[in-house]
Amino acid sequence: MPVVTTKDGVEIFYKDWGEGQPIVFSHGWPLSADDWDPQMMFFRSQGFRVIAHDRRGHGRSSQVDGGHDMDHYADDLAALTEHLDLRDAVHVGHSTGGGEVVHYIARHGAGRVAKAAIIAAVPPLMMKTDANPGGLPKEVFDDFQAQVAGNRAQFYYDVPAGPFYGFNREGREAQPGIVWNWWRQGMMGGAKAHYDGIVAFSQTDFTEDLKAIEVPVLVMHGDDDQIVPYADSAPLSAELLPNGILKTYPGFPHGMPTVEAETINADLLEFIRG
Repeated sequence: MPVVTTKDGVEIFYKDWGEGQPIVFSHGWPLSADDWDPQMMFFRSQGFRVIAHDRRGHGRSSQVDGGHDMDHYADDLAALTEHLDLRDAVHVGHSTGGGEVVHYIARHGAGRVAKAAIIAAVPPLMMKTDANPGGLPKEVFDDFQAQVAGNRAQFYYDVPAGPFYGFNREGREAQPGIVWNWWRQGMMGGAKAHYDGIVAFSQTDFTEDLKAIEVPVLVMHGDDDQIVPYADSAPLSAELLPNGILKTYPGFPHGMPTVEAETINADLLEFIRG
């Protein structure tokens, strides 16, 4: 399997298909590069080089005990882009991957990144604080951790079967293959990485990262997102970004890159080529 080894000895698995301008995809929690299959296949067919990695502790990457925080996530992504010597790249991140992309660009990406897109992403800050009164209470994320530690196999079924793809909404029929593919990806990763990753995606404040990014960033979010609520995420991120573009999708759920792939792919292609 193609891997890059980080400075602290972690093997990061990645896929690298096609030729042309590179598009680098960063996945959500607790998934893997496989979650980007609808985008990887589409953009390769459009003449792009497509790259996606499994975050440390996720998928086929090393299931290490430590380093499950945004600094390490961004550094691991930097190790991959340097290993492949990517230039003029477009970075696309979903959910936690959106935070990873934002932190990577602010921390490492100057000179290598042309554009970025964050989809249903966690920035600026998910958790409720005095400075972020619209965020979700810490108890929500404490409960996530309890379920990961207690019975993550059941939790990893309940999340995609319900709020992640909006299958709990009236009139939206569940798609068992999508649910079980989410479960499969989640169970491939390590419980410790997933447990710690909840703190990383919920408590990291990306405000200063967003302010520091000069390249164009497309902020894509559905207004029926039950995982990363719209009002406290996308509009705030777009406002903080010097060159941010907000695109709101009425009724779309958190997992819209999968269940609304045709729309998302078309809008990403227009942004990248625009």
